Amino acid sequence: MEPQWLQWAKRLQAMAQNGLTFAENPFEIERYEAIQEIALEMMAEGAQTDITQLRDIFLADVGYATPKVDVRGVVFRDDALLLVKERRDGGWTLPGGWADIGDSPSDAVVREIDEESGYKTRVIKLLAVYDRNKHNYYVPSPHHIYKLFFQCEVLSGSATTSIETEDVAFFPEHDIPKQLSLGRTTQAQIKRMFEHYRNPDFQTDYD
Repeated sequence: MEPQWLQWAKRLQAMAQNGLTFAENPFEIERYEAIQEIALEMMAEGAQTDITQLRDIFLADVGYATPKVDVRGVVFRDDALLLVKERRDGGWTLPGGWADIGDSPSDAVVREIDEESGYKTRVIKLLAVYDRNKHNYYVPSPHHIYKLFFQCEVLSGSATTSIETEDVAFFPEHDIPKQLSLGRTTQAQIKRMFEHYRNPDFQTDYD
């Protein structure tokens, strides 16, 4: 699970951001800015990272603080699952990424699959909605994230890499790569997606 210090820091950051959204009194604004700085210092110290990078991330995010939405495509062909290899960390993952403003969740996942793998797809079913904090991710995130897993079927296209991916392949369950991009996809989630594939009557998972 996510370390407790990071959960506290993210909650403080969200309270500060929400306070700055609505505060008008200059003394309140000053207090919320101080709370925000404390939250960023906690994150930087705990993660041993540069606080300037964290400031850039959060100061660009204005308005009421809400979870970010990450969409993942679950695409099977001949009992094998589509994975893409990330250039950034060399790990394999379900294709996907942040949902963009203006996209519906299903539009976002279809776009991400196309951009990262070269395959045109359509959504069949929402398999899972997970709170990232409640799952065993080994890479901490400064954001609170909801992850949406959509089963999709291939309509056309062929394996094509991108600026984000260096390889694209389908893997049977017994041959899933050991090196996963663990900030994006876990072994447990891949196992669960195969269970959904074998049991199409399963209801959508949710936290």
